[in-house]
Amino acid sequence: MKLYADTPARRTRQIVADLLVLLWVAFWIWAGVSVNDTVQELARPAEHTGAAATGMAGSLRDTADSLGDIPLIGGTAAQPLDEAAGYSDDLAAASARGVEAVDTLAFRLGLGLALMPTLIVLGFYLPPRVGFVRDASAGARFVDSADDLDLFALRALANQPLHALARICPDPAGAWRARDPHVVQRLAMLELDRVGLHPRRALAPPSGGAGPGPLMAPRAD
Repeated sequence: MKLYADTPARRTRQIVADLLVLLWVAFWIWAGVSVNDTVQELARPAEHTGAAATGMAGSLRDTADSLGDIPLIGGTAAQPLDEAAGYSDDLAAASARGVEAVDTLAFRLGLGLALMPTLIVLGFYLPPRVGFVRDASAGARFVDSADDLDLFALRALANQPLHALARICPDPAGAWRARDPHVVQRLAMLELDRVGLHPRRALAPPSGGAGPGPLMAPRAD
């Protein structure tokens, strides 16, 4: 797998862009976690209230049990305490529901804050980046073969804009069909440059006619 271009300037831009995207993603993940933690702090009073209500309910029931052992009046004296313990249980349950609601809100806010900016940037950045890796990895298998210059020249005719082809010659398709080695070389260089590849050695022009010399390296852009 080829992650970066052979040409220095383009390779540097790709590395810098990758680092910036990684920093962008890391920043928004940190921001999402921070928002999650901050919102969860809103649940702390409810947690304390729930804990206090649970403790109070236990104390009231213990007291009611003690009063219940008193002959004659024990049951009557214990009833208000049992009712108060029930109210405390209700308060503890309501506090637990409040804590759960705040935790859910904190998670959703943090996740949304982290995902939205990250997905927007990755949605624009990843498709061309993955396309480059796919094309460069596939093209790297052929870049050392002079016989494959014709393949890159053909792809240039299909992929390059018309104004770029017009700068090579008035009839690049006709020259390619005629196997003009000079035109084939220049077309191949356009395509090699597009996919970020650099010949690992000087390549002679393909067979079919005398050329202007060995294939030169693509421009560093």
